[in-house]
Amino acid sequence: MQPLIGITTHQGKDPDGYPTTYLLQAYLQAILQAGGIPLPIPSLLAEGGWETLYPHLDGLLFSGGGDIAVERFGGEAHPRLDGLDPQRDALELNLLRAATSDGKPFLGICRGCQLVNVGLGGSLYTHLPDQLPGALNHSYPRPMRRALAHEVKIMGGTRLAEIAGQPRLKVNSLHHQGLKGVAPGLRVAALAPDGLVEAIELPDHPFGLAVQWHPEWLMDQSPMRRLFETFVHAARQRGHHA
Repeated sequence: MQPLIGITTHQGKDPDGYPTTYLLQAYLQAILQAGGIPLPIPSLLAEGGWETLYPHLDGLLFSGGGDIAVERFGGEAHPRLDGLDPQRDALELNLLRAATSDGKPFLGICRGCQLVNVGLGGSLYTHLPDQLPGALNHSYPRPMRRALAHEVKIMGGTRLAEIAGQPRLKVNSLHHQGLKGVAPGLRVAALAPDGLVEAIELPDHPFGLAVQWHPEWLMDQSPMRRLFETFVHAARQRGHHA
């Protein structure tokens, strides 16, 4: 059986101003390529319904997107905050808490990495250029989704090191926020040259890993493909034993 992977989505508006739920297909393609069945989850389920869907999912992918409300982590307000979505914050935090407590595999990407950190008690830089001395340019323009912006150093002895199979990776970079205080219980799995945490993982969990870059746009790299394959495999194993 192919595992069912729930993927969180954005809320927005179409050109006529009507509300939309949307998700870039790169996430769907990455899960399909790894052998899973992707299922977009609307943030509207924050109001009720996510509890009904959750038991049917074999894994969760927390996708990229707008900023998390500073109230969620006691953060510093900044004029560059963008894409705030209280419904999405609420839904994802509920899903994360459920997944960490019952061992459901999850993968966080970009905002999803920040979400995992915040949900487990960590904090964020709300605008890296102003708050991290010596910060690299982490906020490449959106059309440059496949541009390799910088290297990350993979920490030895981590799940990510097993998956990557090499001590350094070249990654893209499409974010203006980042991890500040890493949540208790999380392990740092990768660092950027400026010291910014680029990956975190939850030890002793079947698969709890999050990266700050966007591996779904780098599927020509074998470590990125293995990241999705390992995640989907963990979800498949979970489905077999559910």
